[in-house]
Parts: sequence; C-alpha cells; structure tokens
Amino acid sequence: MSNANNLLEPLRLRLRGSGGIELAADQFGPIDGPLVVFLHGGGQTRHSWKQTGARLGASGMRVVALDTRGHGDSQWAPDRDYRRDTMVRDLILVLEQLGAPAVVVGASMGGMTGLLATAASGGEAISALVLVDIVTRPEPAGVARVIEFLGKHREGFDSLEQAADAVAEYMPHRPRPKDTTGLLRNLRARGGRWYWHWDPDMLADRGEKTSVMIEQMETAAGLLTIPVLLVRGMRSDVVSAEGAQAFQRLVPHARLVEIGGAAHTAAGDDNDAFTDAVAKFVLSTRE
Repeated sequence: MSNANNLLEPLRLRLRGSGGIELAADQFGPIDGPLVVFLHGGGQTRHSWKQTGARLGASGMRVVALDTRGHGDSQWAPDRDYRRDTMVRDLILVLEQLGAPAVVVGASMGGMTGLLATAASGGEAISALVLVDIVTRPEPAGVARVIEFLGKHREGFDSLEQAADAVAEYMPHRPRPKDTTGLLRNLRARGGRWYWHWDPDMLADRGEKTSVMIEQMETAAGLLTIPVLLVRGMRSDVVSAEGAQAFQRLVPHARLVEIGGAAHTAAGDDNDAFTDAVAKFVLSTRE
C-alpha cells in the first residue's frame, strides 16, 4: 500500500510486546512524518483514534494507533499478565520497533502507561506526552464508575441494540446513536451473543494499591522535562479542575487544554477540538 493511500486508510501493523505477545496497530500517514503513537483507554481499541489518525496522517504525521494487549485485535495475555509495568514494557518495545522518537498520546489507562514509560529504561524514545483525561490523582468516584462498567456484561449481549443501551447508560452526555454498527469495532459474536472485544481478566490486576500507583505516577511526573499536554473534558468525573491544577503544580511546564461538553472520553466527545489541540501541540514540539 502506498504512502498516499495511507493518508486516509490505515496500514495494518503487527508488532511485538513483552514476552513476544502480538500487538495490532493501524498506521496513518507518511512513513517519514513525525511519529505520534496513540494508546487507548481500558475497554477500548485502536479504532477510538480512527478519525484523529486519518486527519493527522493527512497533515503529514506518521500516526500509529495501538491495540493494547488483551484489547481489539491484539493477543490476549496467556498468563493473564495485564500489570501496568508489563504494558510499559510493551510500549517501550513498540517504540523500538517503530524506530523513531515519538509523541505518545494516551487516554486514561493509556495515559498512565505513557507517563510511567517516560521514567522507564528506554523511555527517552518518548519526545513529548499527551495525557487525555488522566492525572496522577484522578477522582476515586469517577475511576470506580469506569471499573464498574468494565466489569459488567461479562455474560455478553443478546443484540447490538442491547449493547448500545449499555453504552448510552454509561455515557448519558452523548446522544444514543441510531446506527449501532459502529459497535462492531468493539464487539465480537460468539455463541449467538455479543461480547466486548477485550479480555475481562484485565481487571484481575486492578488490585494494585492505589497509593503505590499514585506514588509511581507522581515520581514519573516529577521527572518530566519533555513537553507535556493535559487534555481534560470539562464534564469529566475522572479529572476534576482541582486534579488538573494539582498536576500542573507537579509539572509546571505542562500545558492544559479543556474541552467544553466533553467528559472522560474527551477524544470521542468532541473529536474536532481534540484533534486540533493534539495537532497544534505536536507541531509546536518540532519548532
């Protein structure tokens, strides 16, 4: 597939993570463009970034949107290893294979991975960091709501309509789509039912002590010298205005963009505003 075609339609990549696990990714844009790696949130897939990836690719950037282990078309961990440090090793190995310094854009779980990776061996490959609605001290109630949703519906759904109802209940700020076929990117049919396309065993390692995770993230944040952008949905229940301010005190050079009308899923809630903010930031890091 030619670079010109890649501007709008992605090229499928197969990459290797820790322990040899196979990771799926989509690549948009020219191979010699500035590299931007996108990491989705828990329970999502690389398709969360499709519109942003196509737009940034068309502008000349090389965009790689990764399916995290256990998500989308990436391999599920046979040993159920979804620990945060394992995901960090996955990212470092992916950056080695892509072979260029990268701006890492991470939403929620992906943002935590990106932040922790900056302090890990090999983290110098991260030239700039975008955190999408995640900070070192997120709101406990908002985090609990996300985990509760991810833990539901292990028995699957009778239909796409039923799955759409579940998403609408979880994200009441978004209008329920009339066309449910978009959910096919996040669901798989099995035994006559529809299941989320991620490994439910991912939640098995959420017993990590919150205090330890906060300490690790704050240590990594305190070491940041690369450009940092924090994107916050103004209706988010995970990152409050106070949480964003606390992060900026910890990382004084971090820039903040707040998207009105957006909640925790900021990129999907207002994709145009999100993409504009990321594009402007990426270009500024190359000046």
